[in-house]
Amino acid sequence: MNDQTNSTPQTSRRQFLKTSSAALGGIAAANFSFPQKTFGQNSNTIRVGLVGCGGRGTGAANQAIRADNNVILTAMGDVFADNLQRSLASLKKEAADKVNVEPGSSFVGLDAYQKVIDSGVDVVVLATPPGFRPQHFKAAVEAGKHVFCEKPMATDAPGIRSVMASVEEARRRKLAVVAGFCWRYDYARREFFKRIHDGAVGDIRAIYATYYTGPVKPMPPAERRRPGTTDLEWQLRNWYNFVWLCGDGLVEQAVHSVDKIAWAMKDVPPLKAVAVGGRQIPNNEGNIYDHVEVNYEYANGVRAFMGCRQQTGCYSETRDYIMGAKGLGNIGGRAHAVEITGATTWAYEGPTPDMYQVEHNELFASIRAGKPINDGVRMCSSTLMAIMGRMAAYTGQEVTWEQALESQETLAPEKLDWNMNLPIAPMAMPGRTRLV
Repeated sequence: MNDQTNSTPQTSRRQFLKTSSAALGGIAAANFSFPQKTFGQNSNTIRVGLVGCGGRGTGAANQAIRADNNVILTAMGDVFADNLQRSLASLKKEAADKVNVEPGSSFVGLDAYQKVIDSGVDVVVLATPPGFRPQHFKAAVEAGKHVFCEKPMATDAPGIRSVMASVEEARRRKLAVVAGFCWRYDYARREFFKRIHDGAVGDIRAIYATYYTGPVKPMPPAERRRPGTTDLEWQLRNWYNFVWLCGDGLVEQAVHSVDKIAWAMKDVPPLKAVAVGGRQIPNNEGNIYDHVEVNYEYANGVRAFMGCRQQTGCYSETRDYIMGAKGLGNIGGRAHAVEITGATTWAYEGPTPDMYQVEHNELFASIRAGKPINDGVRMCSSTLMAIMGRMAAYTGQEVTWEQALESQETLAPEKLDWNMNLPIAPMAMPGRTRLV
């Protein structure tokens, strides 16, 4: 399926930081200009193509076409026709005047992503299961398209390395790249983390993030599989339950909280991680854990703890606790408050626009201004942090940043075919599953 880079990179944590700083500095200092045909001939209309027509993709496309007065959706693609038609009907109902998708620009199949990219669009929205993200992102960047890509960016380290290379190519081509780490576009959290970085709680001592919720999409029993359904279709229809497609609940869902840990630590990667986890609730054929607890260790002795659970009938909480030398920072709490207590007392009381819409508003504004946003470095770092935690939980080993980054474990099949034999990998067992 993917053409990800599989060679081991000589990329240490120090080199990653150096590369990240250089990339960010280059983005800030560049004199941006557009490719000659960014907006199409004789038109200022920005044409958007959607790849992945599930609920999140439909929402992202809707936000994209509302982000600018002169944006239209001109192409859509999905592996399943029913997903595409359902999404198209929803989008037309919401904003018919901004949806110009005809049968000739509606693409179905494993190659639908490439057909959308080649259809003449200017911006591509990537919202398929993350196992496909490296391949699709690379194709979009190579075609000179601006990209909105949902989180996470990959399900394994080879995928992350591929995305990192594409991020650098996007920077070189002056293409906008906005990641679906939506909390980074939330006004309250932006102000909160600015104050944390300015010393409102003093030096950070520890961080505790929770993502305790119910299962996203439980795996149906095997007897519900209709006759004639191939292995690939069965797994794609139930993608959230397979590690190669979703990366596990920590990587696909709780990565939002991992991203906020990274944000608090100014996107400096941790040194290493240990973790515990497993599956308590049977999930038929699925092979993801339903709970993981990760302990990240940083160079200055700071510890960050990430707890996630996806089980019904249990205590639910999604919060972030930042413990500093002079106070505490809390996100979540009462009415989703964002507040600081201690030497400084503060609570956010400003505007709260929809962060999902803000993502796209800022993406398209940056394209119009000729100063495209590039979230690439941090979106890769946060995704790798989550993959690192999963690796530690699945193997029962301590995993360093370098081990995670240089891992040769490739989860996604190299090539996909509708009729292929696609056996389901066994559930990981700590102490027996190898660190690759």
